Amino acid sequence: MDKELLEKVMGQVSEELGLNANTCEEKCEPKKHCCAEGVTEFVGVSEGDTIGLVIASVDPLLTEAMGLGKFRSIGIIGGRTGAGPQIMAVDDAVKATNTEVISVELPRDTKGGAGHGSLIYIGAEDVSDARRAVEIALESLPKYFGDVYGNEAGHLEFQYTARASYCLEKAFGTPLGKSFGMVCAGPAAIGTVLADTAVKAANVDVVAYSSPAKGTSFSNEVILTFTGDSGAVRQAVQAAREVGIKLLGALGAHPESSTVPYI
Repeated sequence: MDKELLEKVMGQVSEELGLNANTCEEKCEPKKHCCAEGVTEFVGVSEGDTIGLVIASVDPLLTEAMGLGKFRSIGIIGGRTGAGPQIMAVDDAVKATNTEVISVELPRDTKGGAGHGSLIYIGAEDVSDARRAVEIALESLPKYFGDVYGNEAGHLEFQYTARASYCLEKAFGTPLGKSFGMVCAGPAAIGTVLADTAVKAANVDVVAYSSPAKGTSFSNEVILTFTGDSGAVRQAVQAAREVGIKLLGALGAHPESSTVPYI
């Protein structure tokens, strides 16, 4: 048997035995995520180690325990890093689809950092609506990571929208249809200064103030959310951002944006 034929036969045998099977990561092009091919619940992934999933019909044994109410079809957004961007992205998604926000949870995470991760359930009468909402949220995430900054010492997060919708109401108690701003920093000491900077910079109304032992999952953060006139809210966020970048920079490298700043 010549060498070429022998190698071919050996290759076929190895394939049948699984000896040459590559991992899905080796076979996939970057960011194609073919490891999840065939999993019907998978929608996609995005910034902040965020995964988007759907369940067409949640098992009746779980619906009450999960607090799903009338919904059986749900979309799921879950991230390791960043809660604000995911909340803002889902807020956009429910504005554009026939869906509702069921719940927003902020687990202690950031992959060992100072902040949170996120788990958001989106309810829909039809699974296609849930899937579309998840797709929109994943597409929106790079925008809302634009004003998330970090270095080796911590992170800063700033968010703004001219019109808050149901996810911001569910997560923070934000008035529907009103302008919304958020400033957040870890370490919490920096966040405290940013909260004070924001309310001094413009005429805004505080929606919520969260600190390590109050309103967070014991994360090393202070988070301030506020509302008011659109221009004033934006001004407050921008003033806090300017100060925050300087303060966090004092602890390490210059804080860099995760994507492209949008505020």
